[in-house]
Amino acid sequence: MAKQFRRAMERSLLDCLAYRGLISQDNLDAAVEEAVSRGVDLETVLLDKYRVPKSDLGAALSEFYQCPYVPLDERTVIDPDLLKNLSVDYLRNNSWIPLKRQGTVLDVVINDPHDLDKGLDIRRAFPGVTVRFSVGLRRDIEQYLLVVTGQANGASITEILGELVTEAGSERNSEADKGDVDENDSAIVRLANQVIADAYRLSASDVHIEPYSEQKETAVRFRVDGTCFTYMRIPAVYRRAIISRIKIMANLDIAERRKPQDGKIRYKLAKDRQIELRIATLPTAGGNEDVVMRLLTAKETMPLEAMDFSPDILQTIKSLAVRPHGILLCVGPTGSGKTTTLHAVLRHINTDERKIWTAEDPIEITQEGLRQVQVHPKIGFTFAAAMRAFLRADPDVIMIGEMRDKETADIAIEASLTGHLVLSTLHTNSAVETVTRLLDMGCDSFNFADAMQGIVAKRLCKRICEACKEGYHPTRQEYDELVQGYGARYWERLGVEYTDNLVFYRGRGCEVCNKTGFKGRVPLHELLVGSEEIKGLIQSKARTAEILNAAMREGMVTLVQDGIQKVLRGVTTYRQIRAVAMK
Repeated sequence: MAKQFRRAMERSLLDCLAYRGLISQDNLDAAVEEAVSRGVDLETVLLDKYRVPKSDLGAALSEFYQCPYVPLDERTVIDPDLLKNLSVDYLRNNSWIPLKRQGTVLDVVINDPHDLDKGLDIRRAFPGVTVRFSVGLRRDIEQYLLVVTGQANGASITEILGELVTEAGSERNSEADKGDVDENDSAIVRLANQVIADAYRLSASDVHIEPYSEQKETAVRFRVDGTCFTYMRIPAVYRRAIISRIKIMANLDIAERRKPQDGKIRYKLAKDRQIELRIATLPTAGGNEDVVMRLLTAKETMPLEAMDFSPDILQTIKSLAVRPHGILLCVGPTGSGKTTTLHAVLRHINTDERKIWTAEDPIEITQEGLRQVQVHPKIGFTFAAAMRAFLRADPDVIMIGEMRDKETADIAIEASLTGHLVLSTLHTNSAVETVTRLLDMGCDSFNFADAMQGIVAKRLCKRICEACKEGYHPTRQEYDELVQGYGARYWERLGVEYTDNLVFYRGRGCEVCNKTGFKGRVPLHELLVGSEEIKGLIQSKARTAEILNAAMREGMVTLVQDGIQKVLRGVTTYRQIRAVAMK
């Protein structure tokens, strides 16, 4: 019997498992014997008793069957239309399931792609299509079927879509009718809620919903730790309904599809947990609309000490923050933590003796002691108008959300020259380039030079996962890249030489970080302080390179240099630094 079982499995598959070092030959023989004697499949014995990793077993199956291995992915959305003529018990007994259909191509996951009888059954069930086989583990296929039938634990996107088809009624036969699923349908409501809940659970900063044509599935992408990835695909028939549902939640006009709209959603996750989402819709090709949702979680203000500043920069920022007047700017791209940094500075100086006004759009972070104002540009209440009002309201410190135009910048400079400390943000690439940007906007170079106290530039790059962090000895080439990136003449100050004991760090990849090796983000900082020499160069409208050289002579550490110091501390990698910073 054991010999027949081995012939059925084919020797090459068993050899593949042993060759890959997943299991010893003796254990493999024992596993085959046990599978035969117990009447179970070999997969169960290997996974449960011999702890063979699912990914490794799947890779061996893929190599043997010469087709892709599809692991279980709870984000996979199975179109319920594919299952309406199939018995779930039949699929469970035969271990296959149709995953998705694109045009005339049907993707099927099956535990044995070489089984000719199953192949004939599949072609009979789906005549006139090209079947593309992938191999999957029997227990993963079983889990897909549990999700489809609503027996899996927790809320399931597939289960919701299955309900949607049932509720919409079997009378919808044409594609045109299918496109008009009602946005108030209970399953569509649950689908939108589930997308938001999943985004919050995965700590996503943004959600992108991207509909395509009637034949192509709608993509839902999440941005986590600064990188986008496709979280799920929703069948095209629901694309209009899901967009309309989100527009209703944000109080937008669902009839207007030709121009961009923006709004907000206050979403209650639990009794004591509420998040706010900023919604932007944009009309896209084919009469579709894209939706981008930014999650604005009601965060607590972080202390300056928790923001990974180097000791020198932290001490300097604290000394600048307590000055009676001047301008302190925080610059960087969208989502780099500028507002978070300014609120940390405000927390440091937020005492009973200081009156602090802030104008923000939107108000993302709140703290007691600040008087915070939400600007409304549509009714003429701009940052500039708020600044003028603040100057009549006896301030000590003013924080302005963003200096978008010359008018706001001029009023901020004027306020700083009349005895107020002004904090603001700006979208520029580095601290030194901020000076050039403001002068290009038309600000007076003498006034700005007198007002400027300091400019902090920020970036966020990926942090090495603490769960799978490992040390390794770098190659000479890696070391030379760091030296070149830092600048050879400045490298000597660090005192790091290439020796046999030099250790860098990287993430091996684990379940915690989803096999990426990175989890969370670490900030990079660059601080330009308004010294007498720097102010003189600003007044003479010197070139960016001249100001940069003068600042570095005075000890300024650039974004890349700060990042390389964090590489040496084992917090991130040089490749991640170069992905977000150039100088």
